[in-house]
Amino acid sequence: MRVGPRNSWTPEQRIADMDSLGVDVHVVSTFSFYYYYERDPQVILPMHRECNDEVYQMTVDHPDRFKGMAIIPMQDVKLAVQELDRCVNGMGFVGAMIDDHVNGKTYDDPEFLPLWKAAEEMGAVMLVHQQGGQTLVRDRNPNYHLHNTIGNLVDRAVTFASFVFGGVMDACPDLRVCLCHGGGYTCFGAGRMDRGWQVRSEARVNINQPPSSYLDRFYYDCLTHSEPALRMLIDAVGIDKVLFGTDWPADMAIDWPVSWVLGLESLTMEEKEAILYKNMERLLGI
Repeated sequence: MRVGPRNSWTPEQRIADMDSLGVDVHVVSTFSFYYYYERDPQVILPMHRECNDEVYQMTVDHPDRFKGMAIIPMQDVKLAVQELDRCVNGMGFVGAMIDDHVNGKTYDDPEFLPLWKAAEEMGAVMLVHQQGGQTLVRDRNPNYHLHNTIGNLVDRAVTFASFVFGGVMDACPDLRVCLCHGGGYTCFGAGRMDRGWQVRSEARVNINQPPSSYLDRFYYDCLTHSEPALRMLIDAVGIDKVLFGTDWPADMAIDWPVSWVLGLESLTMEEKEAILYKNMERLLGI
């Protein structure tokens, strides 16, 4: 694939960029194109281990600037648990970045429950970020970059619904899941999910509370590209659940993310500080 300049950077170059943006600590993983869930896990596991080892070296060389986040072979839950344990308990990583699904299987599938249990026990943060442009929207309309501008948001709402309606959040009450891109359309669609839960028996198979009551069980980044949307997110989930996200180094990233947050008129200074550092420090123990 074609790799842009900012997708191939040295730690020193990244630190210089962080300094220019006013960012002290970067929680870093390798690129989501390295998921490769459709490939043989015995082949992909060594690749994931090599990727994670490189991230670990960054945290060793620059312990005050980088924290590690793993990628794990989700197509084999046993191997995924082993690699998550190696990274979190063995190398001090804060969690793992995963796709919205594994070869079409959503995360309410019982085969993933051992992973959620293990992540819960480890205190690992599971950051949900799609694999490139492989979102639900691509097959419907592959034009206009909609797979990203709309597809990411659709997939994130489906992931929220899968965790909630599938009973995962009840089975793992301390599981820490962060939904990228402000959780997509989750908050906007919560009312309709609640209505479905009220009137459709199949929506109540695994849960006895409305889906909106689970909104504050997740974490969300602030990457909404819209002040009204961010305000809605904060009001829906609580300020303590919103984290600083930038989408760096993608071309959809906020150009000056710290300045953007600081310039939002509808947020109090306390809310801005919570997003920029306080929530992340508390969640990740930084």
